[in-house]
Amino acid sequence: MEERRALDFTQHMAEAPYFGLVDGFLILNSHPEARSYIVLSQPDQKPIIQELGPIPEAEAVEAARQFGFEVTWGLREAPWLKAKAPQGEKVEELLSLVESLKLHTVCQEALCPNIAECWGRGTATFMILGDTCTRNCRFCSVKAGKPLPPDPQEPERVAEAARKLGLNHVVITSVTRDDLPDGGASQFVETIKAVRSSLPKAKVEVLIPDFAGSLKALGKVLEAKPDVLNHNVETVPRLYPLVRPKADYRRSLGILSLAAQAGLTTKSGLMLGLGETRGEVLEVMAELRRAGCQILTIGQYLQPTPKQLPVAEYIHPLEFEWYSKVGKELGFKAVIAGPLVRSSYYKGL
Repeated sequence: MEERRALDFTQHMAEAPYFGLVDGFLILNSHPEARSYIVLSQPDQKPIIQELGPIPEAEAVEAARQFGFEVTWGLREAPWLKAKAPQGEKVEELLSLVESLKLHTVCQEALCPNIAECWGRGTATFMILGDTCTRNCRFCSVKAGKPLPPDPQEPERVAEAARKLGLNHVVITSVTRDDLPDGGASQFVETIKAVRSSLPKAKVEVLIPDFAGSLKALGKVLEAKPDVLNHNVETVPRLYPLVRPKADYRRSLGILSLAAQAGLTTKSGLMLGLGETRGEVLEVMAELRRAGCQILTIGQYLQPTPKQLPVAEYIHPLEFEWYSKVGKELGFKAVIAGPLVRSSYYKGL
């Protein structure tokens, strides 16, 4: 099994292009287990990026310094990461609507970089079950603490907002509620029903937590038959203790597998730039496909505030394009990969 997986890696890595000079960077094909690139720079010259290869880090650093290079690991700057500030009539309208109905959006709570573009189109991802999470994942800016009880009127208010916005694709997510017996699954079900009652022709996508592994809670959401069931694995399993200490990678794969078996369109998301290797990303992509995941989003991790994990490295847009190509070869229905891609950014796939 291990040998077959290694051969799969070799095949994909052999197809990774020698990107050549891009924006002043020389990016070379990298070994699948390379953590990141070694970046060599000299005064008044653009950085040169080389793969680490089989050379031990200490030797590589010493050799580079003997030739007068400064050494860092991975891309430390990303000039392609630019997003507009939220402004305009549509943004004001949506903000007023959300505030008047006492709703929360993941766009605001998670400090999403695409808020200007999405709100400018009059779209948003509704976050139910309050704005306080019972977990404290190291990548997320949603506040953690003791949340309030679920609001029984919240599903109707979400439906009202979706109707007033005239949405044809409604995305519903939530904070994690380990304090509730069903993890908040019932609130998802009621919100799905309310939206469908208000907007019968709209598609409903839910981005769910893991419900602490409760099959009964998950079953409630599956029985409500959302058009898309999204559950993010977020990162590679090796980094779970650092990034998602209360989550379980295998549990998340199981959620997607059960949703696929129930006949639902399944979706998941990955963040890059936390210290993962290329090989680990490919392995996760392959395991998502085996679990029945049909749609995959891959984006750059960005540190929301100084309280969250720092960015380990910035991934070049061409690498995201390569991951998209590999994903399609693996059989995903759609792979949306890019620096500013987020799980609920591209809707209606």
